[in-house]
Amino acid sequence: MQRSCNSWSPVSFDTLNSPGSSMYPVLDPNQPARPEFAGLCALAVMAKAPRAGKVKTRLAPPLTLEQSAALNICFLRDTTANIAGVSGAQGILCYTPVGDEVAFDHLLPESFALIPQRGDGFGERLHLAAIDLLACGFESVCLIDSDSPTLPHQALQQAVDELAKPGDRIVLGGSHDGGYYLIGLKQGHLTPFERITWSTASVFAETVERVGEAGLELVELPLWYDVDDGATLRLLASELLEGKRPDFVSVGGYDAKASRAFLQNLLENSAPLQAAAGIAE
Repeated sequence: MQRSCNSWSPVSFDTLNSPGSSMYPVLDPNQPARPEFAGLCALAVMAKAPRAGKVKTRLAPPLTLEQSAALNICFLRDTTANIAGVSGAQGILCYTPVGDEVAFDHLLPESFALIPQRGDGFGERLHLAAIDLLACGFESVCLIDSDSPTLPHQALQQAVDELAKPGDRIVLGGSHDGGYYLIGLKQGHLTPFERITWSTASVFAETVERVGEAGLELVELPLWYDVDDGATLRLLASELLEGKRPDFVSVGGYDAKASRAFLQNLLENSAPLQAAAGIAE
């Protein structure tokens, strides 16, 4: 297992962990691997600080930028609560930007820890997140999007269980839009993140190709969806408010209580937004 970090960019961890900077511990992969993480899978949510105009901007319209950021907070609450119930795992928030740690205070379960993102492109950030978490002492890592609040709990548990088996492999959960909501690995393989046309409908297929080129076993998780525009917001509203599961999924979703409450509030208080987001009484 890869335990070293050869290109850690300068970050002052003394500052990150100073009193008042964050209510959650901030992990430092430069320090010796922590024995309490041995045998555990890091379930790491890739997230930006939930500031208006910085997150979920493709949801505005139909939402305002402030409402989009508020919904993003709901997504973080639901996703991390879901992760907290997975056996054999530790919840992590892999965040950006450094210096905005307090933006996540009181949003995550108490058991969570933070680790900063580094790198330039999206693929580099994913790869380096895996490298850093393995360096902290985790047996395996799953990198998870923050846009799928109803992601089935069984998919998360399956990912952890598959990575706990002997031998090397990649676990991949595909999204309906052609991307993926989760990638899991036991070593810091670079190939699955290379030559990927990020933010397109070919991400999943290209990643499967890269895994094959690396000669790695691939385990696919159930298909799901992320919420990043008006159409997928309507899917989420239908699932949470009307109990209608998307026709392309084969399993039931997580009971995303915070996201449901947000959408219910829209239903009760904003008729224009009801129509724009496809939320019907």
